Amino acid sequence: MSEDRYERGWEKLKEIDGEAGERVIESLKDIAPDLGRYIIEFPFGDVFSRPGLDLKSREIATIAALTALGNAQPQLKIHIHGALNVGCTREEVIEVIIQMAVYAGFPAALNGMFAAKDVFKERDEKELH
Repeated sequence: MSEDRYERGWEKLKEIDGEAGERVIESLKDIAPDLGRYIIEFPFGDVFSRPGLDLKSREIATIAALTALGNAQPQLKIHIHGALNVGCTREEVIEVIIQMAVYAGFPAALNGMFAAKDVFKERDEKELH
């Protein structure tokens, strides 16, 4: 069961976050490999793999939550990439972040918007859309 969960999670992580997600897991190997495994198994193997919401909807929710937290810029950037990878448009990402100004405040929305701006610039430089 655990190996199925890990494999399902690893495939989902690669589908959503691609190389960025793989780099996060790799960066944990020398300090906290168990944390990397937990990330693969629970969020990606269990939650992101559930029926009921498509990946685009899940990434929109994730962007909203990470923007509202206001202190998770690296994770927000990875999930903005992920949202774009699974079919969100830049306009949808921007709208989700603007919506968070109402619930999380302008500072959180500004920080989220600057993260999106960085991601869009990075993707433009790599010619990814």
